[in-house]
Amino acid sequence: MSPLPAIDSTLIDHMHQLYRELHAAPELSMQEHATAERLEGILDELDIEHFRSGGTGVVGILRNGEGPVIGFRADTDGLPIAEDTGVEYASTARGTLEDGTEVPVMHGCGHDTHIATAVTAVRVLAAQRDAWSGTLVIIFQPGEETAAGAKAMVEDGLWDKAPRPEVMYGQHVMPGLAGTITYSVGDAMSQADSWKVTLRGKGSHGSQPQDSIDPIVLGAHIITRLQGVVSREVDPRASAVVTVGTFHAGLKENIIPATAEFSLNVRTLDPEVRDTVLGAIRRIIVGEAAVSGAPEPIIEEISAFPRNYNDPEETEQVMAALRSELGEDAVTEVAPLMGSEDFGALAQAIEVPSVFWMFGGHSQDTLNAPDVPVNHSPFFAPEIEPTLTTGTRAALAAILSKLGK
Repeated sequence: MSPLPAIDSTLIDHMHQLYRELHAAPELSMQEHATAERLEGILDELDIEHFRSGGTGVVGILRNGEGPVIGFRADTDGLPIAEDTGVEYASTARGTLEDGTEVPVMHGCGHDTHIATAVTAVRVLAAQRDAWSGTLVIIFQPGEETAAGAKAMVEDGLWDKAPRPEVMYGQHVMPGLAGTITYSVGDAMSQADSWKVTLRGKGSHGSQPQDSIDPIVLGAHIITRLQGVVSREVDPRASAVVTVGTFHAGLKENIIPATAEFSLNVRTLDPEVRDTVLGAIRRIIVGEAAVSGAPEPIIEEISAFPRNYNDPEETEQVMAALRSELGEDAVTEVAPLMGSEDFGALAQAIEVPSVFWMFGGHSQDTLNAPDVPVNHSPFFAPEIEPTLTTGTRAALAAILSKLGK
C-alpha cells in the first residue's frame, strides 16, 4: 500500500484540466500576471494564506500544527517560442519582450507541469491533514528562465514574510521516461553567467583602415582567444563551457564601424572554476582592447544563475522516500546537468540545504525517435500521464519525508 495520502480521480481530473489551461496560456518571464491571479484563486479556494512576492510570484503557507517547516518551489514562466507540438491545447499566446518585440509564447520548458503537480500536492495535503503536521511554504516562482525570479522574491523580503524552512525542495520535468526520477548528489546543475560586451573602436571608410580602430578585428581576436580559456586555464577534470552566441557590427561592407557587440554564456559547476573562467574572460577582453589601442570595452551582466547544490544527507533522505513510493528501479542517480536553474538562490539566501530532482515526461516511443523533443524546443510536450501523477507523487513523497506522521 502506498504510504502517501490518496490522489483520487477527481483530483487527477482537476490536475489535467489545470495543466491544459496553463499550457494554452503561457506568459513571459516576470509577466506572469494571469498565472499569479489563477494561483491566488486556487489558494483562496483552499483557504490557504498567501502573499505576492517579486511582482508575479505567489507564496502560500499551509499550516497544520506543530512540526518542521518545509519549502517547495514550482516555477511559472514560459518562453518566447512558437509552439509546434500539435496538441489540441497548444499555445497561440503572444507576448512582448523588454525591448518591445512581440513574440509567440510557449511553455517549452514544462513549467506548466510544475505548477499543476505542485497545486495537486497542495490540494492533497489540504484535504488530508491527519496524515502530516508542520508547515509547507509553497513558492510559485516567476522568471526562472531569466534568473530574475528567485532573486526578485528574495529581495522583496520573501523570508521576512514567510516562515523560514529547514530545507527547500524542487523538481523539473525533463525528456526522460515518464514515471521515472533522476537526481545528482552535490552539484545538480551548472552555474551560468551571460554577459553583453560592447567593443568601442574608431570608425572609418573601408579604404582608409589606417584611420580606424576596427572593433570587428578586435572582436575576432577576443573570441578566438576565449576558446583557450577552458582548454588551457581549467583543470581538464573540471567542467566548463564558454559560448559566444551573438556578434553584431556594422551596416555596410565598406564602412569600418565604431562599435561591435557580442554576447557570451559561461557554464561551470565549481564556484572556484567559475571565478577562474570569468576572470580569464574579463582579462582577455580588456587586454585585447588595450593591445588594439581601443578604449576599455563595456561589460554588462545579462543574467547569473546560482549554484544548484543537492545536500548529500537531505538528498539521501528524499530519494529513499521516492524509491519507497515509486519503486527502486524508477529512481536513478546521474551526473550533474550543464543546464541551469535559479532555484538554488532561495535556499542560499537563508543558508539552508536544498534538494532538486528531475522527473521524466516522455514515452519510450518518443525517446526512441530520431529527434527527441527536449526542453526549450517548439516540439516539447510531455505525456500528460504518467508524467503529472509521478510529479505529484514525488512532490508528496519528498514533503512527507519531513512532515509525514
